[in-house]
Amino acid sequence: MKRLAVLTLLMLLIVPGAALAQAQGLNFEGLLPSGEQTVTGRMVQLVVLITMLSVAPGLLMMVTCFTRFVIVLSLLRAGLGLQTTPANMILVSLALFMTFYVMAPTFDRAWQNGLKPFVENKITEQEAYVQITQPLREFMRANVRAKDLELFQDLAQERFGANPDDSEVELRVLIPAFMISELRRGFEMGFLVVLPFLVIDLIVATLTMSMGMMMLPPTVMSLPFKVLFFVLIDGWNLLIGGLVRSFP
Repeated sequence: MKRLAVLTLLMLLIVPGAALAQAQGLNFEGLLPSGEQTVTGRMVQLVVLITMLSVAPGLLMMVTCFTRFVIVLSLLRAGLGLQTTPANMILVSLALFMTFYVMAPTFDRAWQNGLKPFVENKITEQEAYVQITQPLREFMRANVRAKDLELFQDLAQERFGANPDDSEVELRVLIPAFMISELRRGFEMGFLVVLPFLVIDLIVATLTMSMGMMMLPPTVMSLPFKVLFFVLIDGWNLLIGGLVRSFP
């Protein structure tokens, strides 16, 4: 027993010492690609990259047409009076695929001019950032309202002292202006989509009241008519076509 205790004590003393010696002999420079930057700089870049990947869905909503699509589809479901049909996953998936369809030329330019050369080590990080954001910047400039852009330019001048005469608008000004423009257009189009269903609800409510059916909710009677109306006019085809064509 005494020998076993002594061996155990020796192992406890030797193993941490060996681990410490190995840790001291590690060369973290070899774990990172060679370049002009230090290990700390590469670590910071890695943290920033992981952070960007974690907020990628939010970035997709901010700088693409996803916001307009999902708002109109949600208002369509509300106008039909269907609470869970189509499901949220179906609406979001449809909005995502429509976003990829509309944004395909922009994404192709960002890949060919910025991301692909950067992966092949042909350009630096700064050049890749400019080349990747330039197509997105042009897309947002083509769809942002002038009134919204002026609002955030004035706020940036008041808060940050930005120069409103700059030919290239900063992303911190362009992105929020583009987002509220998309919100406005989404609600405008959603109102036009919901309006026919509102008329059907009013007609059905008037008929049920005139027939003395006070206890019957009008929405129960109007739901089949709204669904039938939407199917007969080929609503999905008209809606998706109008949404895609609303972007230049």
